[in-house]
Amino acid sequence: MGKLYLVPTPIGNLDDMTFRAVKVLEEADLILAEDTRTSGKLLKHFEITTQMHSHHMHNEHKTVDTIVERIKGGDTIALISDAGTPAISDPGFLLTRACVEAGLEVDCLPGATAFVPALVNSGLPNDKFVFEGFLPVKKGRQTRFLILAEEERTMIFYESPHKLIKTLGHMVEYFGAARRISVSREISKLHEETVRGSIEEVLAHFTAKPPKGELVIVVAGK
Repeated sequence: MGKLYLVPTPIGNLDDMTFRAVKVLEEADLILAEDTRTSGKLLKHFEITTQMHSHHMHNEHKTVDTIVERIKGGDTIALISDAGTPAISDPGFLLTRACVEAGLEVDCLPGATAFVPALVNSGLPNDKFVFEGFLPVKKGRQTRFLILAEEERTMIFYESPHKLIKTLGHMVEYFGAARRISVSREISKLHEETVRGSIEEVLAHFTAKPPKGELVIVVAGK
């Protein structure tokens, strides 16, 4: 039988790509990519010519069975997302679960993921934490905040720049203006920035200076 590799890719700086990741992508029979245009640039940079197919949240339900059969038939398949580790707020869980249930070998390589450097850089307790990913946009958002208001562990969230102000406003409402927070953006890139302080202070900073790039929010527990 073949094998499924989950291969982390850089979240910004291409120098974060590991030698092993390049080797796996070169030797795989097929690469599944969240966005073939984005991943095409990465493969070109590392001179990887392996065939690539699209695998994203809109088609993964339909393609999982076919991919599992290919692996059963002996193919080695590598899954990558646009950036970071597959299945962490990205496609990958459904395929991994299907392979595990089918008794197929799954190997996730160590590598880049945005929330780890953001957590370590925050200066907030990191011995115990909870990763929340993206908050619900509408349905269930208030309920989630009410639950998290009682969370004692450090909390980690992903957020897009155009929703940051709204999310920080809700955090003031549910967590309190004085709660400690750290917001990291453009991690590993040229304009990397981490802003720390109370939620009220960080909200004021980004209200005056609208953010660009993907963001990781780290919030102290209750």
